[in-house]
This record gives sequence, C-alpha cells and structure tokens, in this order.
Amino acid sequence: MTLTALLATGAATLALATAATYLLPRHVTVERSALVDTTPQAVLALASTTEGFQRFNPYLTADPDLQIVPFGPEAGIGAGFRFDGQGGSGTQTIARITADTVTYAIDLGAMGQPTQHITAQADGDQTRVTWAVESDLGLNPAVRVFGLFMDRMLGTTYETGLANIARVAA
Repeated sequence: MTLTALLATGAATLALATAATYLLPRHVTVERSALVDTTPQAVLALASTTEGFQRFNPYLTADPDLQIVPFGPEAGIGAGFRFDGQGGSGTQTIARITADTVTYAIDLGAMGQPTQHITAQADGDQTRVTWAVESDLGLNPAVRVFGLFMDRMLGTTYETGLANIARVAA
C-alpha cells in the first residue's frame, strides 16, 4: 500500500469514526431513586436552601475540602453556591420550585450546563426521592462519547446523596 493510500484510508477511517459519534445520544439523563423515612416536605425544605443542600451534598462526602461559596437569597429561586474541588468548579442555582420538585441550573463552564432535579413524593408511609440530571451534550464528538459513561459516573454519586438525605431528613 502506498503512503498516499495509507493516509487516505486513515483519513476516511477518522472521518467515519467522527461521524459515527453523531449517532450517539445528544441528551443524557441520569436518575436514581430511594425510599426515605420522612415526609416530602422535609426533603423539599432541605433541597430548597443552599444550607440544606450542603447537609446532604454527595460531593462534600467525596471531597471534604470542596470549597462552597453561597450567593443569592438563603432559600428559594436564585439561591445558589459556587463550588471548587477535585471534581471541578462551577455554580448551582435553584431555578424552579414546584409542589414536589426543586430544579437546579448548573453551570460547569466548558463542561456544560446540565439541569438537576430532586423530586419528593409520598409513597405510603415513606417518601420516594428521585435525583436526576439532564444534559445536552451538544455536537462535540468527544463529549458525546463521554455521555456513554455518565450513568456509571454520576449514579453512585446520586446514590450517596440519597443515602445522605435519608440520614439528615429523618
């Protein structure tokens, strides 16, 4: 095989591999749920304040040196915090509160702007708490490949957060 043919084959393979990444999902959701021995109101009261969120923040469990700097009001829409630690830096702001869900806008800079939800609904004598994040991975081929691993990477973090909620909200 000539050098020209080898280079052409390599370029075609690279172009095909890049094009194939656009077949991967652009939108990724990671979700975990747990039953907690408390009321939905107790969970939502914690989730709707910056101080309350820090009581169950799974990233603080993994990184005790995580820097948290609150901003905005203490509670409700606009309450938030800046974070900087081993897992990265950015902001998290309460964007919406409904009867059963607190929604957070997260800004990770170049890493994206996912939306996170904590939902608390009565389930018999307990509360089903669901922690979910939705991400738009855009058109970057490398980020689309990264999206294949998000459930495995974030799932255990959210499981830790749910265990923390169960511990502090009871």
